[in-house]
Amino acid sequence: MPTGVAIRDAREQLFDAAERILLRDGPSALTSRAVTTEAGCAKGVLHRHFADFDAFLAELVLDRVAHIESQSTALHETAGTGTVTGNLTTALTDLFGGSIAVSIVALITFRDDLRTRLREKRQTPGIPLLTEATAVITTYLTAERELGRITTTADIDTLAPTLIGAAHLLFADRRDAPPEATAVQKAVTTVLAGAVPL
Repeated sequence: MPTGVAIRDAREQLFDAAERILLRDGPSALTSRAVTTEAGCAKGVLHRHFADFDAFLAELVLDRVAHIESQSTALHETAGTGTVTGNLTTALTDLFGGSIAVSIVALITFRDDLRTRLREKRQTPGIPLLTEATAVITTYLTAERELGRITTTADIDTLAPTLIGAAHLLFADRRDAPPEATAVQKAVTTVLAGAVPL
């Protein structure tokens, strides 16, 4: 690999390379050498931008968490339109289908040092990404309740993590094709039974 060649947006290039490895090969294949090889750069590039590999992974997770939080506005804007079930089915499919979310959760579970580093960096308890995704769903369900499309007695603090957990389990098996939209919709409908007025 030539040295002295400037790399534009090195951090994003390294993050994208790590995502490809996670999606293709899983967390056990994610090493600093694998990332820099996938990114097409010298290994020293990663260490110029990050203190060590766990610092790189922590920043990768936090960067991807920020992407999840940005989806909150888009979902919130659907409140009052379409159906609650349809909106949630789309949002959960966008979150877990074809994205890095499931792989990031596996990575956090796989690496003890990463979990420790993330606990030090974050103020929010819980599993990064799943916690933020739950907050996104909570905000949406609250908006729908205010519009009368969710019953006033609905326990949103239970519904939101249940929806996230159900969707995560549906998408967690990387060996099979992602679930059909009907499977996601069925899970959403079942979780929301009694919470959506007929």
